Amino acid sequence: MIIKNEQAMLDAGERLASQLTPGMLVFLVGDLGAGKTTLVRGILKGLGHKGSVKSPTYNLVEPYTINKLPVFHFDLYRLMGGEELEYMGMRDYLNEESVCFVEWPEKAEGLLPEPDLIIKINIYESERELLISKYKDS
Repeated sequence: MIIKNEQAMLDAGERLASQLTPGMLVFLVGDLGAGKTTLVRGILKGLGHKGSVKSPTYNLVEPYTINKLPVFHFDLYRLMGGEELEYMGMRDYLNEESVCFVEWPEKAEGLLPEPDLIIKINIYESERELLISKYKDS
């Protein structure tokens, strides 16, 4: 799917929201500025979130509860090591009741379970290409 601008990325996220179910783990892969957080903003809006959506770059995780669904948005870009994931209780977030989005999952390679979906965002000048693959049966 080709994304022409920020609004198109938000719209794509809103459409993706309907495909998510509790217990899902979604990896978001792409370079800095690819639009990973923008896509999550669209997904959260599609799930019914009304407030602002902050990038979790400095906190590592931003929690949301949307219509009783716990949603966690992780950004592991600044992760210094696997111990940080253990310290923050990452395993507690990954459960059958929540949906988790993980930006920069390669920073925690071997420490996270297999994702249900991988969303890769390629940058082509002013456009983005969204590649969505189902990793395991959910």
